[in-house]
Amino acid sequence: MLHVRISIPSDRLDDVVAVFEGMPAVSQLTVMPGVSRVPVGDVVLVDIAREGANDAIERLVALGVPDCGTVHIDEVGSWLSREGLDAEVRTPGAGADAVVWADVTQQAYEDSELNWVYITFMTLATVLAAIAIVVDSQILVIGAMVLGPEFVPIAALGLGLVRRRPMLLRRAATALVVGFLAAIVLTMLLALVARGLGWIEPEQVTGPRPDTAFIYSPDRWSFVVALIAAAAGVLSLTSDRLGGLSGVFISVTTVPAAGNIALGLAFGAMDEVSASTLQLALNVSGMVVAGWATLAVQNMVSRRARARRLR
Repeated sequence: MLHVRISIPSDRLDDVVAVFEGMPAVSQLTVMPGVSRVPVGDVVLVDIAREGANDAIERLVALGVPDCGTVHIDEVGSWLSREGLDAEVRTPGAGADAVVWADVTQQAYEDSELNWVYITFMTLATVLAAIAIVVDSQILVIGAMVLGPEFVPIAALGLGLVRRRPMLLRRAATALVVGFLAAIVLTMLLALVARGLGWIEPEQVTGPRPDTAFIYSPDRWSFVVALIAAAAGVLSLTSDRLGGLSGVFISVTTVPAAGNIALGLAFGAMDEVSASTLQLALNVSGMVVAGWATLAVQNMVSRRARARRLR
């Protein structure tokens, strides 16, 4: 169940109310004339089944409501309502399968913003991955994977393709490229300092590392794992079930590969750099392809569900 709050000028009230009146997915509709001060006008409160939210949001956008007012969409964690239950029963589809595209797109824009927090997380994760490689620790590698913030920008590339959002594509691509480059450069500089202090020996970078060898050993399974993990991650982001999201972060070798690239550059180990670059490219490309394919399927399913509701 979703709760929608709309603030609009008074001359748009009838059009907005008409969007929700008679919709099977609506369980509650409240109109509060004259209570909004910014913008000056009215407030409309709606409880709507998740499965039917996209239809209403698209009609509000077509009316130009976001241009003259505000639309807030909130997930309702718990609710008690016979009418609410009946609305979910009346609306075709399942709430967990329904994708609220406005919510997903908003999250993609916010989490793909290139800012100092994003760069900091990328750098910290890459530095932690580099330490994991030096001490050959799988536990630290997992920690670096979980810390890395790169998954949502990767998923945003697929969303930008499916929803035809060129600005989102540019934003996500910039965050990924600049984020990885900045993290690699900063980690390389720290590795040079550690090398000068004698904290890291060349053998720790170029020698055998059985527990972290997968970072610089790309193969066909690297791409397959990236496909599976990204599909699960996108499903977690677009549905109301987040159980699979953490599994993505400890399945795909992106940040650890960036850490190994930084170490290889610092110690002149170009074999490590080339192998880890291939690993990074394979995983990122696999995640983008899987994210695009998963979102494309969800978009197709969403359109078919809408057609059933209209019938």
